[in-house]
Amino acid sequence: MTNKQIIFKNRPQGIPDKNTWQFEENPIEELQVGEILIQQHYISLDPAMRGWMNDTKSYIPPIAIDSVMRAGSIGKVIKNNNNPNFEVGDCVSGWGGVQQYITSDGTGCFKVDEKIAAMPTFLGALGMPGMTAYFGILEVANIKEGDIVLVSGAAGAVGSIVGQIAKIKGCRVIGIAGGKEKCNYVINELGFDEAIDYKSENIYTALKRKCPKGIDVYFDNVGGIILDAALSKLRMHATVVICGAISQYNNKKKVNGPSNYLSLLVTRSVMKGMVVMDFTKGFGKASKEMATWIEEGKIKYREDIYEGIENFQETYNRLFSGEKKGKLVLKVIE
Repeated sequence: MTNKQIIFKNRPQGIPDKNTWQFEENPIEELQVGEILIQQHYISLDPAMRGWMNDTKSYIPPIAIDSVMRAGSIGKVIKNNNNPNFEVGDCVSGWGGVQQYITSDGTGCFKVDEKIAAMPTFLGALGMPGMTAYFGILEVANIKEGDIVLVSGAAGAVGSIVGQIAKIKGCRVIGIAGGKEKCNYVINELGFDEAIDYKSENIYTALKRKCPKGIDVYFDNVGGIILDAALSKLRMHATVVICGAISQYNNKKKVNGPSNYLSLLVTRSVMKGMVVMDFTKGFGKASKEMATWIEEGKIKYREDIYEGIENFQETYNRLFSGEKKGKLVLKVIE
């Protein structure tokens, strides 16, 4: 058996190109005692992957050169050499990276129940994006009924869930997305109250019109000018949650920070960063509640699935081009 892998070769400057990764086929070694072999079915593609490529201080060590590209994944155990915690046929999720197979002692592998949802959903609404949205809006933002909540990246894997949870909790929700189709999706399918198309509308003018009373919570996934505009509309004692800054990840120069930060002083507001890994102890409870909301039709989601590990770079680029709808997933099983 051989393993198709995407190997990280060079740290990119700006947008990753063909020199960033190398496609390889390598033999799979025999399992040692206590190891399992997982055949991966789906790979999660997330904006955070861009940050992991940089050799800079962060919440997680950078990807090592000549290692398998880091990514969340899900698949099934197909071989077991006396590991008591798993059985052949178990569906497991973890950090398998961009490859077809992974040999593991089970550390960091979590069994999931396919009766609850299909595999890709455990990379999206019931995976890291869903958990990020859940803890970000409920614990970090600490929303309350009646809050006015603004969400950027509202049609994406995290933002779409953030807005729906806020609606469940009785908030008024305004989403920012790129393009008429995504804005219609945010309102008509996800149930947001308003949507702002940053591609065709002046963001400052649109915020004045659709958030005339200001905002209590801004959940930021994009950074840049949209973050700056949102800061200008804070109400007293508002909360800004910094979840991501996708507009800045491929900058060749320094990140463009907010010039309206003094709004935090004037309104006595707070800006908080969040990393979902800080909340792992609560994943079980959160997953059950999320699954219930999905079953009740209170949370809807999309998965944008593409096939072929050889197509990794092309698919990855959709994260930044806007050519995706919902959670971006790469199918690698043949």
